[in-house]
Amino acid sequence: MTPRFVVLHYTAMATADAAIERLCDPASDVSAHYVICKSGRVTQLVPEGLRAWHAGAGEWRGLTDINSRSIGIELDNDGQTPFAEPLMHSLEHLLTGILSAWNMPPENVIGHSDMAPGRKFDPGPRFDWARLEAQGLAGRRGHDIGPSDPTPQGFAQVAKQAGYTADVDPDTLLAAVRLRYRPFETGPLDPQDYTPLGHAARWA
Repeated sequence: MTPRFVVLHYTAMATADAAIERLCDPASDVSAHYVICKSGRVTQLVPEGLRAWHAGAGEWRGLTDINSRSIGIELDNDGQTPFAEPLMHSLEHLLTGILSAWNMPPENVIGHSDMAPGRKFDPGPRFDWARLEAQGLAGRRGHDIGPSDPTPQGFAQVAKQAGYTADVDPDTLLAAVRLRYRPFETGPLDPQDYTPLGHAARWA
């Protein structure tokens, strides 16, 4: 298989060097194609055309074995603090090259939490997805007002069309979508949860 997706992660380790050491340790059973340090330094660990073990169990757009279909990028961040500006700048440069080289649409840049809802939470609530969207490096969110009578069943259908096809319960699905688009929102499902997933024709 050739890469169809880019999956973004956070390292959740003390330093980028510690993450690199772990990703290069055969005993860890994990790997990634790239690690980007807070300083902006980019370290390639696995050639893009080879499989790296970064995604694990999950599903996106009805496809499983995401490891065989994706390029994994680890970002030097604890998941709770803003991402450093030099890191984001390097990520944008790296993504530009990857999308061009593999003819990927920006919609195929996803978070680990998108393909593994409830199991993974990276790149986390502080990641600036809107910044990538503005540069054409991630799929643009919708702006239409959601339905006045939102239901878990209707939301699940809309989320599935947007790519969230993993088999999870309604609360886990809502949490995963919010983590990407409304990371600090709480409470029950509401019309605004539909908004970033597309356009009104999807929930009409």
